[in-house]
Amino acid sequence: MLNWFLAFVPIAIVLHHFAPGRYELVFITAAIGILPLAAWLGRATEQLADRSGEGIGGLLNATFGNAAELIIALAALRAGLYDVVKATIVGSIVGNILLVLGAAMLAGGMRYPEQHFNLAGARAQATMLTLAAIALIIPAAYHGLVGELYAGGEKSLSISISLVLLVVYCMFLLFSLWTHPSFFCGVNLPDDETSSQPWSLSWSIAVLAICTSAIAWLSEILVGTIEPTAQALGLSDIFIGVFVIAILGNAAEHASAITAAIKNRMDLSLSIAIGSSIQVALFVAPLLVLASLIIGPEPMDLLFGKGLILAVFVAVLITGQIASDGRSNWLKGVQLLAVYLILGLAFFLTPRA
Repeated sequence: MLNWFLAFVPIAIVLHHFAPGRYELVFITAAIGILPLAAWLGRATEQLADRSGEGIGGLLNATFGNAAELIIALAALRAGLYDVVKATIVGSIVGNILLVLGAAMLAGGMRYPEQHFNLAGARAQATMLTLAAIALIIPAAYHGLVGELYAGGEKSLSISISLVLLVVYCMFLLFSLWTHPSFFCGVNLPDDETSSQPWSLSWSIAVLAICTSAIAWLSEILVGTIEPTAQALGLSDIFIGVFVIAILGNAAEHASAITAAIKNRMDLSLSIAIGSSIQVALFVAPLLVLASLIIGPEPMDLLFGKGLILAVFVAVLITGQIASDGRSNWLKGVQLLAVYLILGLAFFLTPRA
């Protein structure tokens, strides 16, 4: 039935161009239009995972799923909205490992008493998340210690850290796809609901590309309607970036990770959720810092606010605990979602600057 909602895609585009002042209608139609596109993106990811394995399938989904956030962030970068860019980065990291993974574990746990995943791969991914948290904490610590004594030091440090993170991310891809792919292989066989008529490789890639482009387009339309609505409701820009934009931009990961968990493919679900956060922290964020040197009004740094750093730290902390035994159940999903809800309440009650 979700396919019927595809009609909202052209409706949202028409309203955006011919009735831009109807923010509520544009927002609702674009949000509904994203849902079936995300579902198709999830199906294409499953087909590719069947052919290439859980690790590569999760990487492809994370890459295509993060395209929307990257496009939105680049648009905000050109406009000099660095606070929104940073909030979107943190929101994507936190949203994937708390909301997406939590919802997937809850959905899978409602069907299976206990699900298993490759412990070695989960630990490797959790360590990469810890590295990401360190990379965000160090610039803030540097600013607190010597920032006032060395003007511009944060920007130089941020560029240097960004280069390090990009190299580390390339090494992680080499580790997960070439030297140690067994760490990211599924420990479960998919259930009998797998399609009896698999898609061709070219069709799977085409669906991924088309859906990603459409989701990115609708996500950009959504962003344009969020700010006026937020002003009317008195919401802060940080809450918009960390939660509203992140939730909408992660719609593809939501559908794919939950569908994989329901089909008892927790390795694929973890690769999508945690892998997406790793990609945002170690690839997208450094890329935006370097891109700001070219398209931004001024260079962007990795100096995040205390609240944003704390959100990443607690999200990484509980995710590492939950992924430490290679098993998942519905209660672990509830625990992740509870942390996300608590953070959401804190940012929601933050007054607008």
